[in-house]
Amino acid sequence: MSVGLGSGPVLSLDRLVRLGRELRPAVPVGRPRRLAVPDGMTAPLGCDAVAVPAEFGPLVLARLPRVGCVYADDAHWWWIVPSDSDYALQWPSPTQYAAGAVVPDGPPPDLIHRPEGTLPYTPPIPLYLALCRVTGTTPGWSRPISA
Repeated sequence: MSVGLGSGPVLSLDRLVRLGRELRPAVPVGRPRRLAVPDGMTAPLGCDAVAVPAEFGPLVLARLPRVGCVYADDAHWWWIVPSDSDYALQWPSPTQYAAGAVVPDGPPPDLIHRPEGTLPYTPPIPLYLALCRVTGTTPGWSRPISA
């Protein structure tokens, strides 16, 4: 943290994102657990997960040019994305962003898609745009700014 000229502490955008994470619950109700990266895959950028209601899963999947690991249970489909993929992005409702790929307790989601290669990631920007499309949400950078 640095101090501006007479204006008090100045927080970086990175610090603000981390503070925001600390203020909101990491996962929905239940005992949390992490989605496991399949054997033979590595996650050099760390792992977070983005969940959508199960009825949106096939619609999102069809709109993605590249798909990483996808897990599914009766209620949600979970996409593995690199850590901090929520940095400066407000994921559209009703999606859930799970830092650390921590999901609520319950029956473990099944791995329904495994990409070729060793990286488990779905690229976050195409996933964000696909989610905006299926939820009817305007991407954050396209919204008008009000004064």
